[in-house]
Amino acid sequence: MSQIPRQAALPTCPSCAEPLDAGDRFCGACGYDLSAVPPRPDDTPTLTMNGAEVSAALGAQMPAAHGADGPPPPPPPPPPGPAAAAAPLSVAPQAPAAPPAAPVAPPTVPAASVSPDPAAGVRFDRPAEPEEYPLQAPDPRLAVAKVCVACRAGRVDDDGYCENCGHAQPRERDHMEQESGPIAAVSDRGLRHHRNEDSFTVGHTALPDGGPALVAIVCDGVSSATRPDDASYAAAQTAGRTLLAALPQGAHPQQAMHEAIVAASHAVNALAEEPATAREHAPHQNAPACTLVGAIVTAGLLVVGWVGDSRVYWVPADRSSPPARLTEDDSWAAQMVSAGLMNEAEAYADERAHAITGWLGADAYELEPHTAAFKPDRPGVVIVCTDGLWNYAEAAEEMAEALPLDAAARPLHAAQVLVGHALDGGGHDNVTVALVPFPAPAQGAGSA
Repeated sequence: MSQIPRQAALPTCPSCAEPLDAGDRFCGACGYDLSAVPPRPDDTPTLTMNGAEVSAALGAQMPAAHGADGPPPPPPPPPPGPAAAAAPLSVAPQAPAAPPAAPVAPPTVPAASVSPDPAAGVRFDRPAEPEEYPLQAPDPRLAVAKVCVACRAGRVDDDGYCENCGHAQPRERDHMEQESGPIAAVSDRGLRHHRNEDSFTVGHTALPDGGPALVAIVCDGVSSATRPDDASYAAAQTAGRTLLAALPQGAHPQQAMHEAIVAASHAVNALAEEPATAREHAPHQNAPACTLVGAIVTAGLLVVGWVGDSRVYWVPADRSSPPARLTEDDSWAAQMVSAGLMNEAEAYADERAHAITGWLGADAYELEPHTAAFKPDRPGVVIVCTDGLWNYAEAAEEMAEALPLDAAARPLHAAQVLVGHALDGGGHDNVTVALVPFPAPAQGAGSA
């Protein structure tokens, strides 16, 4: 900041410190020969890094204003001693008749620019210290490191296990929830599986006439196949995108569902195209595979489609009429019942009951998408789910009993309740459920 200029001090005798008058050649007190005073050195290495002293030192190096009597004699050197090194330099005295020199604003003089003085044995070229010391940047590996959910202290390695206690960490897909307009879906790993191999897609769009259309796709990865989680994800995403693109273009919902299942099948088949070296190291691996079930709901139409043993249930909102199952499983148990060889209870009690006879994958026998269209005469809720849920509510009446009465108004909460029902029953499998209200409400229209 600015400093108030100080008045120049009168010269004194270097021997006795007696004040001198301008023009004296000898000290009047001790007779010291003033002409013997050595000339002032050109450099001024001793600087006090203070605004006033720096200004004075720089002012001493500038030519001073003088009157008609000529320039005044140079100031005498400071008396010897330690104090001389620290004393600031003063501006040369002015002639009495001349006005004082204008003060010079102190420029910024970094300490590193001052040259060292070998004679004084002190260095003044030390780099200037910053006003703030920046903190060291954190190690990026630690910045993104996950902390164990079990011990809350260990770092989680790339394999998903704690380096401290060895606890396996939950994956991103272990529990998923999503709402899209009036639709909601929940998926959970369950209590026995080490990962979630289910996947889903929910969305809403508008038909060419402006009417709403709701879409839900649920896929269940085949655990005995390679990369079942990748298969279910690819199928759900592909089928969902296909439907949401085809319906606004005027495709009939049932035809759109058929084409979506075919597109999902191609996406899962593409996962089997691995390098030859991968097959050499694991020749007995099966191609990725999954099941698929989906529903399309409009203002007056309900369309379902499926391959495998995931299901769709219909539950009336007022429970005034009985609920119903809208799909037939592609499974060993279903074939036994259809052929009349077993009743439903006997077939599903057999250990072979859940062996599927239809799926999406490169090693499927033959792709046979199933589709069906319904026109319910009353409002209700469509339940789209994997066997991880219907294993604990197989009959339509059991599913309706587990479904909350306000499911149409609170679909996410109702989906959470159904997943909790499966977990309370044992949670032996991954659990995924999507809820779609019928008819599709007008506010459900819009972009997905």
